Amino acid sequence: MSMDQPRSNLGDELSGRRIVLTAQRRAEQLASALERHGAQIVHAPSLSVIPHSDDPELAARTRDLIDHRPDIVVVTTGVGFTGWGEVAEAAGVREQWHQMLAGARIVARGPKARGAIQAAGLAADWVAESETSAEIEQMLLAEGVNDLRIAVQHHGAGADGLDEAFAAAGADVRSLIIYRWGPAPDPEAVVDAVRLVAQRRCDAVAFTSAPGAAAFLAVAEEQGLLPTVVEAFNEGVVAAAVGNVTAAPLWDRGIRTVIPERFRLGALARILVSELADSARGSASDATKEV
Repeated sequence: MSMDQPRSNLGDELSGRRIVLTAQRRAEQLASALERHGAQIVHAPSLSVIPHSDDPELAARTRDLIDHRPDIVVVTTGVGFTGWGEVAEAAGVREQWHQMLAGARIVARGPKARGAIQAAGLAADWVAESETSAEIEQMLLAEGVNDLRIAVQHHGAGADGLDEAFAAAGADVRSLIIYRWGPAPDPEAVVDAVRLVAQRRCDAVAFTSAPGAAAFLAVAEEQGLLPTVVEAFNEGVVAAAVGNVTAAPLWDRGIRTVIPERFRLGALARILVSELADSARGSASDATKEV
């Protein structure tokens, strides 16, 4: 949409603002929310999401859990849980999968995971309101997990420490990774986006996953631009993360990061609007007017 076209939308608070999106999954939803305010969107997904729906290993692990039922099932993401149901369906064991879950204590990492559990006709026994794996770990370890069988449906790459923590406390842990991160679908787009930040020719970058944020910074490092990118983020270009977990790789580099109170894409869009609409000046916005 060109900037001079009339819109029946929410306003032009972001007119002339350029925002880089590093997400692949649901990026269009976030882009639409920002474009309604007049923003120019640059798509530069730093990773791709590869489903494991046809993974024979995942189907085998699911069948094993049906045969050796878990005491506790930890659900870390709504999309992952829904994908797990699709794996069970493709393997012809959806009904047995449902029965296995109905007989277990289900622990959910936040309301989106709980929503997916409810959509499958099940109920979460406990929900981590902080939406962190750490809260789940603390709660279950405080109760004690020795000799319990725990199935953990991981988000993304599964590097959340839950398997190791529960195993160290005496649990029999069964790990399930429903999708994994792959390489950037367009590596050159990520390099170009890193350069936009380094040259302060964009106003903000939106991050929606910790691995995605880490991958963006890794490209900056490969290009020899990491110190310049960190400086740009701390001197005008807004780094916005959907939540604390996503922000961690940015914080590790000393990057000032804005985070919405609710860890949702809609809230991320709103905080970008408020941050950029409130800053009427700045070197980043001046630079975008020149290009």
